[in-house]
Amino acid sequence: MEMYELAALLRGIALEAAEAEGAVVASRELKGREFPPSPGTDAVAGKPLILELERGMGESAAIAALRDGLRRGIGPGDKSVGTGLAIGTTSGEEGRLFAVGPDIDSARALLENGSIAERPGASTPEIGSAGLAGSEGSALGRDKVVSERIALVTGGAQGFGEEITRGLAASGALVWIADINFEGAERLAAELNKAAGRTVALPLAMDVTNEASVTRAFAEIAFGTGGLDLVVSNAGVLKAASIFEQELAAFDFVTKVNYTGFFLVAKAAAKMMRLQRLGAPSRKTDIIQINSKSGLEGSNKNASYAGSKFGSLGLVQSFALELVEYGIKVNAICPGNFFDGPLWSDPEKGLFVQYLRTGKVKGAKSVADVKAFYEAKVPMGRGCEGQDVMRAIYYLVEQEYETGQALPVTGGQVMLN
Repeated sequence: MEMYELAALLRGIALEAAEAEGAVVASRELKGREFPPSPGTDAVAGKPLILELERGMGESAAIAALRDGLRRGIGPGDKSVGTGLAIGTTSGEEGRLFAVGPDIDSARALLENGSIAERPGASTPEIGSAGLAGSEGSALGRDKVVSERIALVTGGAQGFGEEITRGLAASGALVWIADINFEGAERLAAELNKAAGRTVALPLAMDVTNEASVTRAFAEIAFGTGGLDLVVSNAGVLKAASIFEQELAAFDFVTKVNYTGFFLVAKAAAKMMRLQRLGAPSRKTDIIQINSKSGLEGSNKNASYAGSKFGSLGLVQSFALELVEYGIKVNAICPGNFFDGPLWSDPEKGLFVQYLRTGKVKGAKSVADVKAFYEAKVPMGRGCEGQDVMRAIYYLVEQEYETGQALPVTGGQVMLN
């Protein structure tokens, strides 16, 4: 097995040993046989705990070795999940020091200092936006379903993705912010971490259309936190145009991001979650695709977007059937229009501007006319907001008897038969 695969196995085993949420596995590369005296202390013998594993060993053998190593590292009856393991290959080609802690800051402290850092006692900070933290319409009443979970949000640095990132962080999750705009992810992570007084977000460079980029990103996740409990596949693009005018390059771009990108992220996530499941057979994990109401009904002069979303629901249902045996639930959320986000409201590239230019709304003379037209289509009289999607995410995570579903969040605009 590869070293990053061992990290996912180790996290699952740690979760099972702790019988609680929150086990995080941090690691760093070791040069040669420079195994430090701590962490990695054998709780029984008081010696550095070193596991030498055969490269290419099978899953069952790896699980047995890691489970025994974690047991010796923690000690009998200790559920604190604070321990370290130094793992190397018998050939001496690789070596990494893994530290298992109840949260990311504790795991990092154990990795560097050999001791668990005291976690700040501050309550969950008010770091949300658009009503996600502390407002009357807040979704935080159900926050316990993701508290101390490790989550990934693709396209998480802006738009709907930013709303989801903020909501999960405000609800106690540790969030990987994956975005092709890495600088934006860094800025958002720094803001959230500063507000929280601890690490609640981690930036991650990822191009969902590039399999090598996705693979590298998931290896970084494995070495940084050990694994994931929740993946929100949110990255998406839209280029509206008539069938008579849209160029193939634009059609392919939308399909590659929205459809192929979801496939690549779900594929990598499923591999990681399956390994965790081998270590913790009773645990369930979630893959949630942020789809669209355009995945439930056609969209005039917007065929590339609607087609990619319709196709993605086929992937959701197919993945759900295949992955259910590994405790992985796969569902989709189909939001209505997020009018306040940059997708719609950007003054140069937003959909209101695009639709005005393409004449999609007959008689519209201004962006305000286009917006009023679309608001009037929603029975509840407003666009979808971040808190609406957050409630749907919490529902799907909490609901253990639901997979392969497309959940409309449209204010009544789209109703399923």
